[in-house]
Amino acid sequence: MVAGLLFVTVLAHADGGLVLKIATVAPDGTPWSSGLVLFKEMVERDTAGRVTVRPFLGGVLGDENETVLACQRGQIQGVGASTGAIASVVPELNVLELPYAFRSAEEADYILDTVVLTTIEEAFAKRGLVFGFWSENGYRSFGTNYGFVKSPADLKGHKMRSQESAVHLEMYRAFGASPVPIPVTEVLTSMQTGVIDGYDNTPLFALAAQWTEVTKYYTLTDHIYQPAAIVFNKGWFDTLSATDQKVLMSARTSVQVRMRKEIRALSPLLVANLSDMGVQIYTPTVAEKAAFEVPAKAARDKYLSTASAGEKALYEKISKGLVTYRASH
Repeated sequence: MVAGLLFVTVLAHADGGLVLKIATVAPDGTPWSSGLVLFKEMVERDTAGRVTVRPFLGGVLGDENETVLACQRGQIQGVGASTGAIASVVPELNVLELPYAFRSAEEADYILDTVVLTTIEEAFAKRGLVFGFWSENGYRSFGTNYGFVKSPADLKGHKMRSQESAVHLEMYRAFGASPVPIPVTEVLTSMQTGVIDGYDNTPLFALAAQWTEVTKYYTLTDHIYQPAAIVFNKGWFDTLSATDQKVLMSARTSVQVRMRKEIRALSPLLVANLSDMGVQIYTPTVAEKAAFEVPAKAARDKYLSTASAGEKALYEKISKGLVTYRASH
């Protein structure tokens, strides 16, 4: 997340118990680190010490896409990452990150928690994974070293770091930018050396990753709402007792709720922090945001034209769910 990208590996205690080593790129003092503390307390208490959780903060145990694949292969037992990264093995998740898919976080919660949850769980299971619970990275906006992004024209010809995701790459192409797919660990040096001119991510992640050191302008386009998910290798998860499985899954009603709440409450404060650090902030007008929606639709149509049946089915389910939600709100 996102802000919180973590992986979990399990080792045997000398006394026969289990250790969950949880690593995240989020540093201490973030909603992700406090969420992991809550998860640790809950798991250790509710398994009566059968499982011990050891968080490793600050990215000391590795990068996002590699750990997603390692989890699927069973080389590690779990991963927590943005849905954009998990989509590398569960492509249906690409649908969640289509630009301007969700108008609000509450709208996204309704879709994620009720409309598509069962479908997501089934998609994970087919790939040897178990969906645990949601967190989020939040709404992504543009950070650059050359000026504000008030319209797609302001991206034209610029080299922008893209998440290594088909949807993100297609969006940048539709906006006229030259996407450069690189891991988060290379963004800071790539901005310093001119490999890229900018990126898109949340204020939370930009600050946590220290990208703000090379960011002169930040435009609050809020063009992609990005969830994150904590998942487990199915082979490993199936070895747990039903009681301990239930403990891990109960995070949906505790850790998930708290992490979302803390991340969302922090977001406006982080934007103020960016300004205090000398980053110039711009909030687009309604008309300026609307100008992004035409190429965003082109990116969506291009993606759907080659999407799998599963991805298209999930898109239709989300579209119907949004109609229902918007009619009652």
